Amino acid sequence: MEILFWLLPAAVLTLASMAWVAWWGREGRGQVDRETAARRLGEALTREQRSRPGYAAPQRAPERHTGVALRASQARPSVVAGGEVEEPAAEPDVQADDATGDRRAS
Repeated sequence: MEILFWLLPAAVLTLASMAWVAWWGREGRGQVDRETAARRLGEALTREQRSRPGYAAPQRAPERHTGVALRASQARPSVVAGGEVEEPAAEPDVQADDATGDRRAS
């Protein structure tokens, strides 16, 4: 408990500064009568609003979510006049990961 006495000066200074700021700021706003406040509000509402600049980049169109994950499309073979037909590379054979055939989703 005695070791916490070093916090006492900081706590007293903090509380004193909080009380001083609360007392100093209480009269800083000043009171405005209702007619003046209503007149200012009316002027602010009738004033033309400044337009704010938009974003630099245009907004993207929303993507259609189907809930199905799709692979990216692969390049399809194309036939060039007088040339050979390009065939896509063959996919490697998929072998079982485990000899028991127990496959788990990760």
